[in-house]
Amino acid sequence: MSNDIGLPPLNGLRAFAAAGRHLNFRAAAEDLGVTQGAVAQQVRGLEDHLGLRLFLREPRGLTFTEEGRAYHAAVSRAFLQLSEATAALRAAPSRVTISVTPTFASKWLIPRLAEFTEAHPGIDLRITATERVSSFHADGIDLAVRQGRPPFGASLRADLLFAQEVVAVCSPNLIAGRDLPLGAADVSRMVLLHDSHDLWPRFIEAAFGDGTELSRGVRFNQTTLTIDAALAGQGIALASRFLVQRDLKAGHLVQPLNCALDGGLDFHLLTRRQGASDAALRVRDWLLGMANRRD
Repeated sequence: MSNDIGLPPLNGLRAFAAAGRHLNFRAAAEDLGVTQGAVAQQVRGLEDHLGLRLFLREPRGLTFTEEGRAYHAAVSRAFLQLSEATAALRAAPSRVTISVTPTFASKWLIPRLAEFTEAHPGIDLRITATERVSSFHADGIDLAVRQGRPPFGASLRADLLFAQEVVAVCSPNLIAGRDLPLGAADVSRMVLLHDSHDLWPRFIEAAFGDGTELSRGVRFNQTTLTIDAALAGQGIALASRFLVQRDLKAGHLVQPLNCALDGGLDFHLLTRRQGASDAALRVRDWLLGMANRRD
């Protein structure tokens, strides 16, 4: 039965395209995996639908009518376009958008992206790095890394990625020749690198007790900038241990103080409880697996 815009039956078009390629019903039937009689019947049905003949049936096979030859060229182009569109759709990677802070992106996620793309070449991972809290619905995100305390909403699943274990870090060149850990007097002569979390007062109190005064400092609006400044030897920064673990292991950073502060705002991976795509769930599992490696 034809549709509202008058398209012929698809089976008839397929039979006509195959028969036109071979100019033979038998060969067309082998192509389509049906009987020769079925191909002949479908082509006759197409001709009836169009109200004209597409082939001349001759003892040695088929020959096109003038209309049939032109129509076959157009039908063949249409099937080729459908095939190419389908192949492109199947080859298109699954898209997953994750919302993270700039610090999490630059200090933890980006250094591990090569491992992700190798493990999941079929996923187009899109990273939105912002301090703003993105909306799963309005901003079209699939996953988010949030710092805080659950619950984050009844519609969201929260998996713990990292505890906020805050440590002090600096370049080894900054404290060359000094005995470690540094004492309060040493720290008072150092530049302290502050971020928007403003954890230095709590950290100094935990390390040296109440009443210890803060030294001079430089303030940044993002933790990633304080870590970069510490790497450049410009002072001592505070950061969650997992963000600086690789630099500590490589010797690019050292811990001048033995204190570790529980910041209380842990890092969680959020996923929709309903409607998460298979690709998003694979990204979630990969992130959790990488977090458990602790490298």
